[in-house]
Amino acid sequence: MSRNKPGVDQAIVSPTGATRDGQPISYSRAPSPDLERWVGRFYVTVVDTPPEHRLDCGLFSDFACIRVQLRGKWEASTADGLRTSHRAAMFFGPHSQRMPISVSGSFTSVGVFLRPGACHALKGPSVPDYTDRLATFTELALPEQRWLSLFEADATPEQWVQAMEHEMRRMIEDRAVREPDPVSALFEAAAFADPNVTIAQLAQDLGVDQRRLERIVRRDFGLPPKQVLRRARALDMASHLRGVADQAEAEAMALRYYDQSHLIREFTALFGMSPRQFVERPQPLMTLGLETRQTRRLEAIRRLVPGEIKPWE
Repeated sequence: MSRNKPGVDQAIVSPTGATRDGQPISYSRAPSPDLERWVGRFYVTVVDTPPEHRLDCGLFSDFACIRVQLRGKWEASTADGLRTSHRAAMFFGPHSQRMPISVSGSFTSVGVFLRPGACHALKGPSVPDYTDRLATFTELALPEQRWLSLFEADATPEQWVQAMEHEMRRMIEDRAVREPDPVSALFEAAAFADPNVTIAQLAQDLGVDQRRLERIVRRDFGLPPKQVLRRARALDMASHLRGVADQAEAEAMALRYYDQSHLIREFTALFGMSPRQFVERPQPLMTLGLETRQTRRLEAIRRLVPGEIKPWE
């Protein structure tokens, strides 16, 4: 499938990097080995814009995450209505579809993408209850001010990630009652590798009763297994359309859909716009999230070595 050059918001400058197309990307990396069962990725996003600049975009994440907003005035259209924030530490559930997000002025966002099963093991929020929703740490009786104080203004992105790693170790020590379910980790890997696999085949491959697999996936991913795989397929295609995917996979990604009408129908249902519109409109927030996810995916399926230059850089 051919891909036109994606639309770019020329008012945005990102000290944390950019693609060859000029789209901002985050500083992100995999966790240290002791956190691999709990954390998928840490990220740091710093974006500078004119003071009056308002960005209307969206996010679409397949995993629950901790997001700490350090700069910018944020608005999110959630399943509970419009939520706003300035400086805040928040828990975001995974998304079943694109969540509209707006931010005014320059912004800085840092965070932790949690592995499926981590919330359950940490006695955290119920992932199904928070799908398409968010809550501040204060609302969840978590130490919001402690998280906000982690980030020294003159520290590097890597130092900020190290601070988050330290805080995650502290959270695990204080709250963990079990290990994340290994079935969820295996399902995550399968969704990254081939989201067209059938649930029956997956259950057989994993040696798990299909009903048990469905219960675990609903609990740890927030959606039924078929919807998780449908979402993964769409997110991979979106990454390709925005130029933050390995273009060697482009044909394989296109073949996951029966034909062009199937792609347009599925994509529009999840993203609220056609693939063509998705390419033509600037999508800086969406692209930031897709790039972080795609890096995690390529590392997980061994197409990218951690620290290696990514195909889109």
